[in-house]
Amino acid sequence: MHRLLLCLLPLAMLLTSCTAGYDFMETKSIRPKARFHDTKPQDFGADHPQLHPIHGIDISKWQGDINWGTVKSSGVAFAFIKATEGKDIVDQRFLEYSQEARAAGIPSAPYHFYYFCSSPDEQADWFIRNVPKEAMRLPPVLDVEWNSESKTCRYRPDAATVRIQLQRFMDRLEAYYGMRPIIYTSVDFHRDNLVGYFQDYHFWVRSVAKHPKVTYADRRWAFWQYTSTGVIPGIKGPTDINVFAGNEKNWHNWVAAVTKQGNS
Repeated sequence: MHRLLLCLLPLAMLLTSCTAGYDFMETKSIRPKARFHDTKPQDFGADHPQLHPIHGIDISKWQGDINWGTVKSSGVAFAFIKATEGKDIVDQRFLEYSQEARAAGIPSAPYHFYYFCSSPDEQADWFIRNVPKEAMRLPPVLDVEWNSESKTCRYRPDAATVRIQLQRFMDRLEAYYGMRPIIYTSVDFHRDNLVGYFQDYHFWVRSVAKHPKVTYADRRWAFWQYTSTGVIPGIKGPTDINVFAGNEKNWHNWVAAVTKQGNS
């Protein structure tokens, strides 16, 4: 896995090579029909997310009851599922969602919302205690944002401290699960702490107003969260929708590679 993720292109799909067949670039001028309805769609211009064939969702308990069979048949290819937060919060529906996604044939990854009021070891211990290895089809995700609206933790350490803590947390998860974590982040947090760092990690970036090439100019990204107002058959209410950066072949090769690594 280490070799896989040290490739300069973050979408290296095989353990022995680094290839990125971005087939959407070849049809950039053709605007395909949107795969999912969006109640507040954004015009991203020529680089719209519909050029990417692989779409997925990220969810938490707030999505309520989910018909995973309908979600699968609608075209959803993957799911990021909230598992834990800080050192003492578990999403009440994580295990249910994880098991049902797996039964429906949707590969999923658990994510952890990081709090800077707890140590990285406390949070890694909590995540490991609550996320069984069998729930790990895709690499675990570290969700790092400024907690500006938190009622319990709004602490903002300096950038060097942030990076030290995140590295420690991710090292713990990689050692336990055998897969290098994916980093999810927002524009402001990335600007304040992450620019130029963690180049050998996959990034999942939030950018709902502009294309990531504008908001994350020097960052290679693997996943792009492009809306929080999507409509997914089988889920009531607005849902975050994401795209994978590569083509369909890239996707299947990458899932096969990380699954093999996690099982080794």
